Amino acid sequence: MADDEIIYLDNNATTQLDPAVVEEMMPFLTKYYGNPSSGYGFAAKARKAVDLARERLAALLGCESPEIVFTSGGTESNNTAIASSLQFEPRGKHVVTSAVEHSAVLRPCQDLTKRGCEVAFLAVDRDGNVDLDELEAAILPETALVSMMWANNETGVLFPVAKIAEVCREKGVLFHTDAVQAAGKIPMRVRDTAINFLSLSAHKFHGPKGIGALYVSRRTRFRPLIAGGGQENERRGGTENVASIVGLGKAAEAASEYLSEGKAHVRSMRDRFEKAVLEAVSGAAVNGAGVARIPNTSSFSFEGIESPAALLLLDRYRICCSAGSACRTGSQEASHVLRAMDPSGDGARRSLRFSFGRFNTDAQVDRAIEVVPKVIEKLRQIAAPARGSAVSPLATAP
Repeated sequence: MADDEIIYLDNNATTQLDPAVVEEMMPFLTKYYGNPSSGYGFAAKARKAVDLARERLAALLGCESPEIVFTSGGTESNNTAIASSLQFEPRGKHVVTSAVEHSAVLRPCQDLTKRGCEVAFLAVDRDGNVDLDELEAAILPETALVSMMWANNETGVLFPVAKIAEVCREKGVLFHTDAVQAAGKIPMRVRDTAINFLSLSAHKFHGPKGIGALYVSRRTRFRPLIAGGGQENERRGGTENVASIVGLGKAAEAASEYLSEGKAHVRSMRDRFEKAVLEAVSGAAVNGAGVARIPNTSSFSFEGIESPAALLLLDRYRICCSAGSACRTGSQEASHVLRAMDPSGDGARRSLRFSFGRFNTDAQVDRAIEVVPKVIEKLRQIAAPARGSAVSPLATAP
């Protein structure tokens, strides 16, 4: 591979658009531009394409196509599920969530507290997992909703959502899961669970940005967040984003094929990378290593470095990764996820997240295995004599 080739290991932030997805979208950006809600034949092409996308996504999730509501992405889906749950719950003065949720759940929940609703933010252990007994104890008679992510965006740690959903069902409480990082990466059969709402976003599994979906179980009452025309079976107003919906459907089909064929290339790349870095770098640890994780995510904590400096130096080598959520980049605040896992430690300020995807190659992984230990060692060398001084780690960067 060329020395100047970008090695993109930040697939939890966004993914490369699958060329097959682009190809399927193009006619609906050019030739078939009709409004799917119109009654004439020209619009029927768009309407059928939307219906096909809904079927493809339902196949990926293991649910019925009428249970799919297309949205602008994971953030809208999360907000919609939370708002709808509280609309119908007369006792709805209480919500249970975790301390490690994405900001698209944390922020709406924090806003609820300003409106008189109490929210329990459950702690996690050092591996980033929730305690089911603590969850059960947190559900009160006035609890309207439990919202727990399926896979953590920073560590990849998987919550036992099927068990959590069952606890909620037994308690008569609605359950929502933010599955933005899980959809398309692990097999799902939502119909076999007690999940009421599930959020996802196309750009996390090689689809376009700005399009997502909310699964609403057919047994669950629902009120739209966006009122307007009768689109999406009157569950989300606004003219359908046909080309992007088509792209989401095609990306879901590709993910279904990848999962059904049992391909493990992404997992093998991730595992090989982790093993090599742990062997080459002393004082390195994988966050959440002791529990189940999605197969593409590797969150490392490195002693003796600062995440921002490491990111800058890795960028010099054309390696793209992150210190945590892409939605937090630029913030000086350390990761709330890693702080929740180790409140007394400083791992949140010295961690890097590498997330792999179908379009990564073994040669790129080889290059990352070569570069990452060098970068960590260089930063440590600079930090040792420069503690207390203002020397920039980039001053001696290659």
